[in-house]
Amino acid sequence: QVQFVESGGGLVQPGGSLRLSCAASGFTFANYNMGWYRQAPGKERDKVAFITPSGGAANYADPVKGRFTISRDNVENTLYLQMNALKPEDTAVYYCSAPSIGKWGQGTQVTVSS
Repeated sequence: QVQFVESGGGLVQPGGSLRLSCAASGFTFANYNMGWYRQAPGKERDKVAFITPSGGAANYADPVKGRFTISRDNVENTLYLQMNALKPEDTAVYYCSAPSIGKWGQGTQVTVSS
């Protein structure tokens, strides 16, 4: 069955960096748009970044533009999110998914705090 396993989160100081990974299985990963989402405590789940099946195009939510980079490895069926210049407001649980599939993994916690 479809499965997403996110990893790479942690505690980081403001201005720091993290790289998230998402291992996908149970579907033909290379055929799907993929995305990262995040949910802060007490808030709705928000879109963060999306990437086309080939990896040739991506788009980002305004709060993360210029700081985050989404990428993918269609051989390893893995999605990545490089996060730089992290801010306390980036604190959230981060999830990956294929928008047209609509399933979720357990997420990975990112906490930005001094």
